[in-house]
Amino acid sequence: MTARRISGLGGLQQAFDEVRFGAARTLNLRTSLPTGSEAAARLERWLRQHQVQQSGEVLVITGRGNNSEGGIAVVREASIRVFHELRRKAVISEFAEHTLGSFVVTLAPMKAMLQAAGRRREQTPPPRPAAPPTLDALADETRQLLRALAERSLDALGVRDRTPFLESEMLRLFGSLAATVPEGPDRERRLRTAIRSAMSEYD
Repeated sequence: MTARRISGLGGLQQAFDEVRFGAARTLNLRTSLPTGSEAAARLERWLRQHQVQQSGEVLVITGRGNNSEGGIAVVREASIRVFHELRRKAVISEFAEHTLGSFVVTLAPMKAMLQAAGRRREQTPPPRPAAPPTLDALADETRQLLRALAERSLDALGVRDRTPFLESEMLRLFGSLAATVPEGPDRERRLRTAIRSAMSEYD
């Protein structure tokens, strides 16, 4: 009788989660049995994508690791490391344990991520993006969008004469946004989507 009651409560929790998050805002790392590094890479790509989509809250299912070798919850521990790293980079604003095998993650605004990248650049200047080496390699539409975003970013920082800083700000923003767009077909189109998403937060 007790076992059936627990099962019923678990099913009820799942039903609430499906209504709250839906399939699009749920990542189930438990079903594919990934290694810790595979889970971390997949989780980071997924969270960056949802930050661009301004998804708000998402659900990440890691499992409890009951069947893991040595009883170590590899996927869960790898996910927690990703959460801490992406919170430092302002990709997520917070995360909290939802059940023993899942977490609710709150995505940070795109603006917060871009500003955090700027602060890190001031502390330790990173190398410029390897590809494209100049923004001339981008399509005209992409460069125009990137320029408009750079202007808004500089305005928000209170820069009155934007001209001397515009190109370097465009390169900085490109480097930050390119990290949110994984390799694959139509990458530049998806980059434009990320730029528009960031611009919307300055409106």
